[in-house]
Amino acid sequence: MSKTARIAVLVSGGGTNLQALINSQKKGIISSGKIELVISNNANAYALTRAKKASIDTACVLKKECADQKEFENKIIEKLKEYDIDLIVLAGFMSILSEDFTSLYANRIINVHPSLIPSFCGKGFYGLKVHEAALEKGVKVTGATVHFVNEIPDGGEIIKQKAVYIREDDTPETLQKRVMRLAEWKILPEAVEEVSKKLIN
Repeated sequence: MSKTARIAVLVSGGGTNLQALINSQKKGIISSGKIELVISNNANAYALTRAKKASIDTACVLKKECADQKEFENKIIEKLKEYDIDLIVLAGFMSILSEDFTSLYANRIINVHPSLIPSFCGKGFYGLKVHEAALEKGVKVTGATVHFVNEIPDGGEIIKQKAVYIREDDTPETLQKRVMRLAEWKILPEAVEEVSKKLIN
């Protein structure tokens, strides 16, 4: 039996994508990797509660307690090294990581973004803002993308995409929920399994 990839999930908020990963691990959709650690940059993130309920170790690294971005990232790296992490998953992590950080983990950081990249992505496009922009533009199809993370926001190689049709009565909130349910929660676990498998083979 080959070893499983050791996964850290970085979060900032409610942790719905983290929950999708935990559920997928339980169902065996993710079998080549195991979530060993959840790191949050927000002490009040509900994602931390989700992790504790699933008996996953947690850590908090707060930017306001760090002198600068470098110290913030170094504290995260210390935790990743302590847990011997192979793969980092950004699941609603509201902090852009520098090239110093991303180059250390080339092709080992993945992120889920709530649109079909290259639409509605890059700096300033996150959360509801993505769905607001899609509705404003009048596109008929949106979706989600899982991609590798590099120094350019949403600029890394695409791993998986899934399309979701927009309805005429959609609001940013209804669209966000549907994109999560139909796209993000499906392709993120699949991508985690795919990348984990490659890392251990």
